Amino acid sequence: MSIVLSGQNLTPSSVLRIARHGEPVELAPEALERVRHCRAFLDRNIVAGKVMYGVNTGIGELSEVVLPPERIREYQRYLVCSHAAGYGDPMPEEVVRAAWVSRVNVLLKGHSGCRPEIPSQMVALLNRGVTPVVCTRGSVGACGDLSPMAQAALVLIGEGEAFFRGRRLPAAKALAEAGVAPIAFEARDGLAAINGSNVIAGMGSIAVMDAERFLLASESAAAMSLLALNANLISYDERLHRARGFPGAVRSAARIRALCRGGALDRPGKKLQDAYALRSTPQVTGAAWDTLDHARGAFEIELNGVCDNPVFFPDEDGGTVLNGANFQGTPTAFPLEFLGIAVTTVAALSERRTNRLLNPHLSMGLPAFLTKGAGMFSGLMLVQYTAGALVCECRVLSHPAATGSIPAAADQEDFVSMGLTTALKTRQILSHSAAVVGIELLCGAQALDLLGPEKASPPLRDLHARIRERVKRLTEDRPLHDDINAMADFVRTNDFGC
Repeated sequence: MSIVLSGQNLTPSSVLRIARHGEPVELAPEALERVRHCRAFLDRNIVAGKVMYGVNTGIGELSEVVLPPERIREYQRYLVCSHAAGYGDPMPEEVVRAAWVSRVNVLLKGHSGCRPEIPSQMVALLNRGVTPVVCTRGSVGACGDLSPMAQAALVLIGEGEAFFRGRRLPAAKALAEAGVAPIAFEARDGLAAINGSNVIAGMGSIAVMDAERFLLASESAAAMSLLALNANLISYDERLHRARGFPGAVRSAARIRALCRGGALDRPGKKLQDAYALRSTPQVTGAAWDTLDHARGAFEIELNGVCDNPVFFPDEDGGTVLNGANFQGTPTAFPLEFLGIAVTTVAALSERRTNRLLNPHLSMGLPAFLTKGAGMFSGLMLVQYTAGALVCECRVLSHPAATGSIPAAADQEDFVSMGLTTALKTRQILSHSAAVVGIELLCGAQALDLLGPEKASPPLRDLHARIRERVKRLTEDRPLHDDINAMADFVRTNDFGC
């Protein structure tokens, strides 16, 4: 079933379904009518000779240069070509697709002044599976993500490169094979296609959805570790968390209680108060849920807002053009920074639970490194090294980029968001953290094998069985890198209650 874009109803979930899972896209007729209405206003202003930024002027420091009418059309192509100045390996196709979905929804608001052919061409390529090749780095997050969006926009006119059916092709060849004709830019079209923080919006929307899955996986891992370590679930009592009042903590504690319900958490030696790594999970993971909710709200605003410059208001006072800075990536960069910190912290907590599962002085009677042959065998000793290394890197990546403005465009753009750097490192944090929680699940499943899986609650028995479909029980030492990679993929792709 197609997802209908209207400029008003886009969510991170919808972005993910289109970008990662290839769901088809349609444009709402009333939204296209808004685009036509705004374009008619712009065309009237062009005929009247009104000076409009990025339409018949240069941009940035060159915004005072007024172009002659006969150069307006070709200027849009030059603009896109000059701004396609990125560096590095191509972005994942899902990120480029997400950026385009975000940009289409901006254009459908009817305030950008482009022709309807621009969002229509973008959607045609999304639906046909033609994805622009876009270098990963080069955006400073204001004026939007100009460099990557410009490289993507080249494909609209049959220039640059694109991925199509698993191949990297010249854009003209990819379009021909997909049965889509290139278009030509008219006045405003090129800048309208690129002038927003839409790579941040697209990549960030994917990060929001991946973070949701990650937090659910981390709670499942925590429940398995609590069972294996004979934890005291008094710390998860609903009354405690409602007394403090943070909704994320209430939600996290409730889910972990449900995961543990019916399991044998009654072995001798239970402590009155467990270590913080076991006792504080609802407070820490709950704070991450609250952070995620904040980030989701910010991205829902961004996905349905007018991230552009200039902004055209065709119905106000006979029509108005306002120059501003709605391309600034800061409003989404800040939530992504916070989300990266939250995910890193949950991963660090997971590593501490893993340590307790492996450490015979802390593991409540489990054998050292979860092997019956400790000494001859090292068991799962080294997986904790990997978890520690990944957490260390996540902590480095948690250093903010959004405070790192470096002026551009001869100081016309003298404060920028660096939001794409934030989005890139948050994506990396999520990837590393999935492996950290995967390692905890690997150790938790091994602990249940030693204790007897029948002692687990029904949800955790099911989780244990799903893990064992991916990774065999460790009975004697073997290389563990494939197990770790398999478990990281398990965290990234499995349903933990989404």
